[in-house]
Amino acid sequence: MVLLDGKQTSNNIKQEIAVEVLKIISKGQRPPHLAAILVGSDGASMTYVNSKVKACERVGFNSTLIKLPENTSEEKLLNEIKHLNQNSEIDGFIVQLPLPKHIDEDKVLLAVDFNKDVDGFHPTNVGKMTLELPCFLPATPFGILELLERYKVETSGKNVVIIGRSHIVGRPMSILMSQKRPQGNATVTLAHSRTKNLKELTLKADIIVAALGIPEFLTEDMVKKGVTIIDVGITRVKDASKKNGYALKGDVHFEGVAKKAAFITPVPGGVGPMTIAMLLKNTLLAYKNTTQTK
Repeated sequence: MVLLDGKQTSNNIKQEIAVEVLKIISKGQRPPHLAAILVGSDGASMTYVNSKVKACERVGFNSTLIKLPENTSEEKLLNEIKHLNQNSEIDGFIVQLPLPKHIDEDKVLLAVDFNKDVDGFHPTNVGKMTLELPCFLPATPFGILELLERYKVETSGKNVVIIGRSHIVGRPMSILMSQKRPQGNATVTLAHSRTKNLKELTLKADIIVAALGIPEFLTEDMVKKGVTIIDVGITRVKDASKKNGYALKGDVHFEGVAKKAAFITPVPGGVGPMTIAMLLKNTLLAYKNTTQTK
């Protein structure tokens, strides 16, 4: 069994990006600049955004964090997005989800300039991805593809089952893995809450991407020997034995499934770090797109 180490792989990618940034600065040019908008004080969101800021510092990017209170109006948020769209010093930015319930997420995502949409959520980028045109790929699926590539996991002709149909992971993953690309050319089944006989599907799968948000949902009896497992889920589960009172669990029962797997991602330290690394990669791409068109 080979552990798909997202932490180490993401560190390698950050180092590669840092080398590129040094070359940019040595030419007298400004470094890439990533901005983030955080509305409210959701603990998980704050942790995630802070890790993005630290990652920017590590690779030599400029970063801007705009913190807005929970009661910020939709109009105020849209105005902040407009300023970032118009700021030529900002190459890419993200609006951290989830947003407070009084704000329409769809309206917010549409307001982001797709040329700065380094999360890859704008319909223009999603459409380009579907048509295999140059675009920003959603960071988590992009990170999964990168992991598969760097560990030389064969996907061509393989039977892939993706559990979860979110716009952020499941659906784009199903599109990407079916395309003509190095980590594609697979036969993909997209499973979800209405799927019948899921176990029958997963037992035939060569690769399983679990992205449904239910801790330890995928168990040893649901997979075949030699399977590749990508665990996207991460949920806080109460655990009295831990100092902080909880443990982080993925969508896969790691101890059981790892016995059968040829490749498997850990939680934490698998897909999560890759998401941040690919956000940086998208920002570097946005920077290059901007500087090349000037």
